[in-house]
Amino acid sequence: MDALLSLRVSGGYSGKPGVMRDLALELREREILGLVGQSGCGKSTLALAILKLLHLKGGKVEGSIRLKGRELMALGEREMRALRGSEIGLVLQSPMSSLNPALRIGTQLEEAWRVHRRGTHEECRRALLERLENVSLPAEPGFLKRYPSQLSVGQAQRVLIAMAVLHRPALLIADEPTSALDLITQSEILQLFASVRRQFGMTILYISHDLLSVATISDRMAVMHQGEIVECRPTAEIFREPAHPYTQELIRALPVVPQLAAAAGK
Repeated sequence: MDALLSLRVSGGYSGKPGVMRDLALELREREILGLVGQSGCGKSTLALAILKLLHLKGGKVEGSIRLKGRELMALGEREMRALRGSEIGLVLQSPMSSLNPALRIGTQLEEAWRVHRRGTHEECRRALLERLENVSLPAEPGFLKRYPSQLSVGQAQRVLIAMAVLHRPALLIADEPTSALDLITQSEILQLFASVRRQFGMTILYISHDLLSVATISDRMAVMHQGEIVECRPTAEIFREPAHPYTQELIRALPVVPQLAAAAGK
């Protein structure tokens, strides 16, 4: 498969340099790539670097990030704003913190839609209801009138996913999207990501410290350690024969090594 995203970057923060050290990664079209590593290893730093938002956290990045052959490092903020949401979607780990508690769900979704689209109120409403249906939420005007406080955490996470895929971006970055959820809701959200990939043919970078969730959903797995990608292969291969000592340590720490199947679906 062709590469949708390819990067080789270094970067960090003023008080913590070398969070990423000549880190190389490639994502293929329509695949789910799981990025794993211990908490604090720089996984979220990489996500912000791809979006060119690392400077908001006081960080710096250098190197190359190419999306569909286009060098993102050469783009200005205005050009990146046009890409965020339309070509690159983002789902964060804390849905209740990510949604504005003072605004109705429909208002927040409509704002996200109008950033990249022009159309009538009715066209917008149809698009929003369609995305709600795509993520298994009630596709009805009454749901759009709710406030975040009237949703369960699982419903709020589905709203964030609907917002992230509103414009059918080529790349979806999911940064620890199940860490705030109970086990049953985690399983439902993992199935939803697999469904989104099938429906829209998008590429997903699924970032998590939870090895089992990555094993469940990803086609390939990249292991991050000390600022580098130390191993990147098909998920089943890594679990069967982990090559790097750090990967071996991660898998030994699991209570049960999962029996992998094509659970994510294609």
